[in-house]
Amino acid sequence: MPCYRCGARQTDPVRGASPWKRGVRADRLVLICPGCQAVHGWTDDLDRCAACGSTVLVRRLGEVECRQCGQVRMARTEADVAAADEGSETAAHEASGAAGLSDEVARALARVLGKGPDPRGTPPES
Repeated sequence: MPCYRCGARQTDPVRGASPWKRGVRADRLVLICPGCQAVHGWTDDLDRCAACGSTVLVRRLGEVECRQCGQVRMARTEADVAAADEGSETAAHEASGAAGLSDEVARALARVLGKGPDPRGTPPES
């Protein structure tokens, strides 16, 4: 995963703690490289905890947890984030396209693995 600010790629770390920082931006986990950390105000565009205002957040398994105070909240889905950012029909269309894609993948897997009838009406080969 590259640095969200400059796009630098993380390299294999030397022994010890990584100089890269983690943060949450628009309910997505992001990495911040040491160079961008040196810039004043690099935490300004990270999400903050609603309870304590900390930017030390971690996103995992659909939740965002504050490492400072321990508050946990549900993360917004990709569709929610896109709709909030754009506020248009385009975001809703993209979200429905993602659902359509998952249905298409499920049908393709069923055809390849021979699980159930082919949606085109032809029986699976034996």
